[in-house]
Amino acid sequence: MPGKKNVKKEHHFFLDVYEVVKLIPKGRVTSYGAIANYLGTKMSSRMVGWAMHGCPKGVPAHRVVNRMGMLTGKHHFATPYTMQKRLEKEGIKVVKDRIQQFKEVYWDPSIELS
Repeated sequence: MPGKKNVKKEHHFFLDVYEVVKLIPKGRVTSYGAIANYLGTKMSSRMVGWAMHGCPKGVPAHRVVNRMGMLTGKHHFATPYTMQKRLEKEGIKVVKDRIQQFKEVYWDPSIELS
């Protein structure tokens, strides 16, 4: 089956994404693209988004946002406000679905994990 190999690759990619997300410190955020870049698949930020959509319990998915600091994944949580509430609990200010002082709280795995 030609599709089976791709499913297996995708599964491993998703697991790699989750391992990176687990390393994001409390009070910090990163982007889908930064995770993709760190994993050596710079053009795969959408795949990181798909991985976050099915994120297992215990993986801090609320710390992954788009490159502009927008809470684009908020609709994949229990309520549209869950993501913001979790970020605010960690000291991150969010106004109109956008992280304030984004550059100060941004965590780049390519820099932080090198």
